[in-house]
Amino acid sequence: MPRKFFQRLLPPRESLQSSRHLKILGELLHDNNLWHLNRHSASLAVFIGLFCAFMPIPMQMLLAAVLAIFLHANLPISVVLVWISNPFTMPPLFYGAYRLGATVMGLPAKKIHLPVDLHSFVTEIAMVWQPLLLGSLICGIFFGAVGYATVQIVWRVAITRQWQKRNQVRKQR
Repeated sequence: MPRKFFQRLLPPRESLQSSRHLKILGELLHDNNLWHLNRHSASLAVFIGLFCAFMPIPMQMLLAAVLAIFLHANLPISVVLVWISNPFTMPPLFYGAYRLGATVMGLPAKKIHLPVDLHSFVTEIAMVWQPLLLGSLICGIFFGAVGYATVQIVWRVAITRQWQKRNQVRKQR
């Protein structure tokens, strides 16, 4: 059941292999282990995808793909979960991460102004980059760990229920 659920949601292998953002990885995308779907690879991929979604960097998909390759996680899940952070969700995600980082560092949260030119953008980034990075790391690790544990538990419960149903059917014969 968990495998079928993930397979319905994930993009096909060919679409990710032909993605212009992931073409940089070339032959590494042809490793069959990146496309296997089991409890370990799926839960690790959820961790990677959620962790990368909170990183305030460009090309989060590429980072998720590289981590999935080197950690032998499911590549499609890792890349798809990065899409949680998109132009609509980035402002609240990163503002929340900034506030968390400022709180942990004991700094007062500054009011952030939208930059109108490059100079004001650099000035704003210089003021908030440390709390933003710390908060992003904390959020990425926390939500990645929660996602990892959730997939592990749900997958295990689903498999246990399938075994129980199978055993009930066998006993009724």
